[in-house]
Amino acid sequence: MIPKPALGFSVETLLPDARVSGPLRMGLVRLAESEWLAPDPNLACRNAAFDAHPEAVHVLPEARAAETELCEMLGVSGGIEQAARAHWEDFCILTQDAPGSEYRLTGAAVAFPTDWHLSEKMGRAIVKVHEPIDGYAEQLSAGVDRFLAGLRAPHVFGRTNAFVMANGMYRYLPTDDPATRFSHVTPENAGTTLFVRCERETLRRLPKTQAIVFTIGVHVTALGSLGDAAVQRVAETLDGFGHGEGDRRAAPHYAAALQAYADARKRKAA
Repeated sequence: MIPKPALGFSVETLLPDARVSGPLRMGLVRLAESEWLAPDPNLACRNAAFDAHPEAVHVLPEARAAETELCEMLGVSGGIEQAARAHWEDFCILTQDAPGSEYRLTGAAVAFPTDWHLSEKMGRAIVKVHEPIDGYAEQLSAGVDRFLAGLRAPHVFGRTNAFVMANGMYRYLPTDDPATRFSHVTPENAGTTLFVRCERETLRRLPKTQAIVFTIGVHVTALGSLGDAAVQRVAETLDGFGHGEGDRRAAPHYAAALQAYADARKRKAA
């Protein structure tokens, strides 16, 4: 029997480990080397995204040595873009200007961003990268910094999150008003018009350069394709997040439809 991975590779299997309530937390789990990256990735949409969006790749000079080490580790010829084209995950490189200094995002290949633009994050310290997340600086920043400082090769750690979206696109960069974005969603059609998006994120240190590699594997599915337990867990996000985070996620614009759909599923399953 094949052992169950510490973190799955689908929305259904990732949801049990996703934070759906309470304060921000890293929620890290230890991963085996074989669980680092997704098996059998669909590379056609990855390549199409990078072909259409050259701005999805940016490497500062201070990340070049780590970029080379990462590609050697993966057995990939080229740079971080080729690494990301060959795998399901996006790759980010975090480096320090000097031992003990804060980590900065200095290299990345991000085909499937979740409502953020790489050009706005490059070169910035981790706390600034996460600035739009309500409560990050107060609740999580110090813990993240301690974890990064203590991370040792070859250990791999992973975590996941969950978002409710208005479409199933892998590149999620909405520019419209949230009220308009979710205006078509009703309790009756929420199963096909709402989508759940999980980012399967991992962290590991490169042994030679001591840079940290952060990967993001995006998994998306329609709400209605999930099992009953998964739907109820998604519904928990409506009360679990504070107003600041809920507003950032546009929750007020889909909450009523999602809750009604989840309640109907629960009654049907009873």
